[in-house]
Amino acid sequence: MTFDLSLITAIIAIVFGIIVLVKPAVLAYLIGIYLIIIGAIYLIPRFM
Repeated sequence: MTFDLSLITAIIAIVFGIIVLVKPAVLAYLIGIYLIIIGAIYLIPRFM
């Protein structure tokens, strides 16, 4: 099973965008979480 990273990134971006519109105070946390998730998605296949 291969992951389509552009699809995953697009879905995450849409969800985070909606959350930021509803509650702007969580922006810093969402950016941090997003960066960790994207970093893990790109690194995990290199070590498998």
